[in-house]
Amino acid sequence: MSSFAPSAMTSGPSKASSTNDMASRAIPAGSVPPIAAKTADRIGSTGLSMPAALQRRLPRFATSSLLVAGDIASYLVAYFALLSFLPEGAEGRLAERAFILTALAAIVLYASAGLYPGYRLHDHEHLRRRTIAAVKVAVLTVFGAIILPDGERLLLAIIGFLGLGLIVQPIVHWLARGLCWKLGIWGERAVIIGGRNLAPALVAHFKRHWQYGIRPESFSPDTSEALPDGGPSIALIAADAGSLAPDLAAMRRKFAEVILLSDTPSLKVSGLRPADVGGEIGIRLATGGSPVNSDLVRRALDLAIAIPAAIVVAPFIAIAAAAIYVIDPGPVFFRHAREGLSGKPVYVLKLRTMYRDAEQRLEALFRENPAMRAEWLAHFKLKDDPRVLPVIGHLLRSSSFDELPQLANIIAGEMAIVGPRPFPEYHLLAMDGEFRDKRRSVTPGLTGLWQISERSNADIELQQQLDEFYIDNRSLWFDCQILFSTIPAVFKRRGAY
Repeated sequence: MSSFAPSAMTSGPSKASSTNDMASRAIPAGSVPPIAAKTADRIGSTGLSMPAALQRRLPRFATSSLLVAGDIASYLVAYFALLSFLPEGAEGRLAERAFILTALAAIVLYASAGLYPGYRLHDHEHLRRRTIAAVKVAVLTVFGAIILPDGERLLLAIIGFLGLGLIVQPIVHWLARGLCWKLGIWGERAVIIGGRNLAPALVAHFKRHWQYGIRPESFSPDTSEALPDGGPSIALIAADAGSLAPDLAAMRRKFAEVILLSDTPSLKVSGLRPADVGGEIGIRLATGGSPVNSDLVRRALDLAIAIPAAIVVAPFIAIAAAAIYVIDPGPVFFRHAREGLSGKPVYVLKLRTMYRDAEQRLEALFRENPAMRAEWLAHFKLKDDPRVLPVIGHLLRSSSFDELPQLANIIAGEMAIVGPRPFPEYHLLAMDGEFRDKRRSVTPGLTGLWQISERSNADIELQQQLDEFYIDNRSLWFDCQILFSTIPAVFKRRGAY
């Protein structure tokens, strides 16, 4: 399962988040080229060459080393941030040694969790594994504080050290991954095997979402050139596996790993999971439900975030409301009925960013400009919208500040911090009924997956695909990753209008 928020995650292969994210296209049966005739290794034209195994492992080792160095740097930042609070003398030196042991333990646990280099993991899976590792170290620290003499004096300092490290690490990890990408050592080389109409789209998708750790290479049926030693170790196959049965054995001899993509432009099966049934390999189709305990935790987190946030932003909302009234006197808040959990109506609260006669302006625009009507039908938004109030309207919409009054909806329990955005009825009518039923199964949110990836650039099909992926893979960790990604997405203002 993969998503590019989906780094996730992120209709078409260039925009969505995982193999779940491809648009529907037809792939003729048997369109994948036979590989049995292409398994002979090409002899290098140069005299001496690096062994194939080393060629494959060296970039991975270099990437892992840089990521480890980044985590060490993160703990150094945490150490220097706490340095002024540490006692002097022998007790201070003891704390420093404890920090070193704590950092080493955390890095060992990160390594055992597969975070070095951490290819093909969602951002929220990175967050989950790092947090679990830090909690394990914290538990060991508490245990040590109990059994060691005067150990309780170090307990608070070590927990603060771990917490600061956990905050800094995602930033440093992102920088380290970017450096590895620029150096050309990030990711695993993989050949994309599919029909002529599919392979280029998959290659473009993985190149755009490079954070996932797949370096795609097309496998052309028009060339008899064999794959060299030290070439790609992974084959990604997007087609009917039945048509490939004669070639799978040869592929397994040639490649260290063969991945059959379950969700491709020709096939979308939501909620696909591997399953082991009595020793037999199979698949299961899982629904996007969540345990009751998880919903209770979500509600507690929503209130813990929404109540303080509402208090902080209230003065700024008042200032924005005054500016709206000066430009276009009238109600400064806008309430609109949207579809919520179980289909119940939710009256979403927003700051008004449009003229009061917005509907009449829109109708007049459509009569005069058919191209704008086509843009509206694709996105239900307009980049150059004449209904938007000058200055204040554009500022509020591009920053998503007009959505902040919905904190009141969250406190009332009608919305959540993270979830599919509540759409107007005319927007939902463009989506199929089955998907609308799935949307009703979760509480709508203030922010969601498509807000942090495409925002207003997403058309109806892509909005539906991203929301469906979120619902099928919904978890507290996924919610945390979306929440953390919302702030940089807002500041970038990409696709917001």
